[in-house]
Amino acid sequence: MSAEQGRKATMLLTGGGGLVGRNIQEHARAADWTILAPRSAELDLTDAAAVDAYLAKHQPDLVVHAAGRVGGIQANMANPVAFLDENTAMGRNIIMGAYRAGVRGFLNLASTCIYPRAAENPLREDMVLTGPLEPTNEGYALAKIMALRLCDYIRREDAGAQYKTLIPCNLYGAHDTFDPKQSHLLPAIIHKVHQAQKTGETSVEIWGDGTARREFMFAADLADAVLRAAADMDSLPGSMNIGLGQDHSINDYYATVAEVIGWTGDFSHDLSKPVGMKQKLCDPARQQDWGWQAPTALRDGIAQTYRHYLESGYA
Repeated sequence: MSAEQGRKATMLLTGGGGLVGRNIQEHARAADWTILAPRSAELDLTDAAAVDAYLAKHQPDLVVHAAGRVGGIQANMANPVAFLDENTAMGRNIIMGAYRAGVRGFLNLASTCIYPRAAENPLREDMVLTGPLEPTNEGYALAKIMALRLCDYIRREDAGAQYKTLIPCNLYGAHDTFDPKQSHLLPAIIHKVHQAQKTGETSVEIWGDGTARREFMFAADLADAVLRAAADMDSLPGSMNIGLGQDHSINDYYATVAEVIGWTGDFSHDLSKPVGMKQKLCDPARQQDWGWQAPTALRDGIAQTYRHYLESGYA
């Protein structure tokens, strides 16, 4: 995005205290921007008037929308109203607020949970709204689809508005949430296996049979893609998957975490527990055409995340 000569362009980053937001701010390319990253106490994204006032005051050149109420299967199943209502309000308020304020660049972050449950893998961007969603995270997915479509409609009505969406695969990394009640799969695995190592447990339970497959990308790699896109919104497709183009089984992730931590116990399976979609793998064709790929290997990313887990006091 352009800015007046002699000053850095200003980015308004929502969700600055979260996994994605903190990784964006810590990336080397963040130094190219003046980044405004208000926490929820300073800017409540569910309050449309507050969002409008903030945008009018600060007049950012670009908005990156990385905020949201997030959580794993347990949290989504327990609080579907909040996941739909809060995420819909946040998306609508920041997108429409930015457009009304004259912001010409908007980078919206979605999630691969927006794809239909029964969609054929790999998941292509044109599959959105072609079938029913995964019930365990339907509320969150509906809110993210609304935001994606709203950006599409704005571009349709205003060709000069660069309102575009990145669709990341599952993420993990530094600044993740390791609380078992809120965490996603990989941080939950790290916590479980570490606790087993710490207490001398010889068995760790896996939900389901462990054959479901997931694509997990290191959050610092998503930050790299976001900041590249922010600097060149013209080249970015209207919506684009950001992922690896390869996946692993849940059992594989448990085994890799155990290897990194040095735990040598066995795994059991609770077949009564929900596991979500059997596979969720991105089609990386648009991303490859755009000329980007994630640089961090799975084992290296897990090792870095485990170091963060230990240093952050979760252990």
